Amino acid sequence: MIRIGTVGTNWITQQLVEAVALSHRYTLAGVFSRHQDTATAFADKNQAEKSYTDYETMLDQANLDVVYIASPNSLHFKQAMAAIDRDISVIVEKPAFSNRREMAAIMAELKQHPAVKYFEAARHVHTPNFKAIAKALTGLPTVQGAALTYMKYSSRYDKVLDGEQPNVFTKEFSGGALQDLGVYPLYLAIALFGQPENVAFFPTIIATGADGKGLAVLRYGDFDVTVNFGKTSNSYSLSEIYGLKETITIDSAGELTHVQERAADGTATDLSSPELANPMLPEAEDFARILEDPDNAQNAADYQRWLQWSLTVNQVLFDLRVSANLKFPADQH
Repeated sequence: MIRIGTVGTNWITQQLVEAVALSHRYTLAGVFSRHQDTATAFADKNQAEKSYTDYETMLDQANLDVVYIASPNSLHFKQAMAAIDRDISVIVEKPAFSNRREMAAIMAELKQHPAVKYFEAARHVHTPNFKAIAKALTGLPTVQGAALTYMKYSSRYDKVLDGEQPNVFTKEFSGGALQDLGVYPLYLAIALFGQPENVAFFPTIIATGADGKGLAVLRYGDFDVTVNFGKTSNSYSLSEIYGLKETITIDSAGELTHVQERAADGTATDLSSPELANPMLPEAEDFARILEDPDNAQNAADYQRWLQWSLTVNQVLFDLRVSANLKFPADQH
């Protein structure tokens, strides 16, 4: 069994813990939270071996194989480096790192610890429905572009309207809509189409100084991809990939729950797999097989592909912010 520790006790950490339990391939060896009552409650709820209020103590004492990091974005880098330095693999919630400098430092550290694996937890690109989209894409005679949307009103925006500054909406914690929701459709675009030739970002800046919503344009050689995302309003639009006469439709560029291919006459073919018991289960299983058998040829190839996606997403997120002159304090360190 893979011994996993967790950082963070929010809903996404809970979902990850439930996913690794469903996989029957992990043991929850440690839970970290800065507050003892929170750490204890989370550990008790999920039958963890032990809770910790000091992160490095967990790394030193819990005998971990891997740690899942779901803290505020600006904290990911130091927490991941501390684990890698101890030969502990890392699963970092997206977006993994704030900028190119942090990513480059992580890659350099990984070279010093060749047995350690780094995964970015982009759950949707590990799902059967993502694979169905990728397969359908290869069947299109041409690709003429895509319009990807992921926009959900955040309850924490109410706090912004009340004059507060929740972490997810502050530049100090490398937050904002691009980082929190835009990363989903960007991951989808990059996993399907590769690295764009150039990019542009048109953000709507909110009271905290971060972006609350925005439109990104990814320019490829023969087509463009528009990415519409936000946390200050809701969208009910489908996402679409345009072939010649065919169109692939996706209910949500972040969830990928329902996927169809529509012919020229409008006839729809359902490409969806049954809804998953836990949307993080496929990535939990994928990461487990790499950790269990990293030298397997298929596993090694998959790992390198996911690593390249992560590197490209990090680059594109940074380039989008540069295009909009949107800077984080983490960029200055």
